Amino acid sequence: MTPLSRRTFLVTGAVSLAAPALGAEPQPYLLDKAASKVGFIFTLGGNAQRGTMPVTSADIQIDTADLAASSVDVSVDAAGARTNLFFAAQAMKSPEVLDAKAYPTIRFVSKQVTLGASGRLSDGAKLHGDLTLRGVTKPVDFEAFLYRKPGSEPSDLDELSIQLRGQISRSAFGATGYPDLVPDPIVLDIYALIRRAP
Repeated sequence: MTPLSRRTFLVTGAVSLAAPALGAEPQPYLLDKAASKVGFIFTLGGNAQRGTMPVTSADIQIDTADLAASSVDVSVDAAGARTNLFFAAQAMKSPEVLDAKAYPTIRFVSKQVTLGASGRLSDGAKLHGDLTLRGVTKPVDFEAFLYRKPGSEPSDLDELSIQLRGQISRSAFGATGYPDLVPDPIVLDIYALIRRAP
């Protein structure tokens, strides 16, 4: 897994999120679809290109007393992939790459959370899980960051920003099309705005 630089859309000035109390249970959070997306970066003809795919659903459980027990289950619409280059987006959705018609959903399900030395998700953690793409499921690791709303009180966890960042090999999932134009590694950058379920 290649560490990636922090993207500018991260919530700046967010305060560290740590476990505030013992005895808490995992809390479900609802996804704000309009404010959430999967960003990806690929190289085309030697130039870095960016695109997005919409998040269609997310089951996110945050355990504030035991952050390592938190979990994420995110599904993405492969057919909704967009880039600034129309032809690249069409090629990406073709049978040679994502095969979005046959496999419209990309899904990540976390299996384990490994906290950093500080024990805080806002200081960085590793999210280990399974990514399913083109009907192929492989283990992947993401860097994970979780932030409270800027200016909120430490106990106010009603609205959170979560980001998962990592790199995958597209050929490992059978997305081998156009290798002469697009190298194998693809960077994924998942951003979600979530709110505590009522």
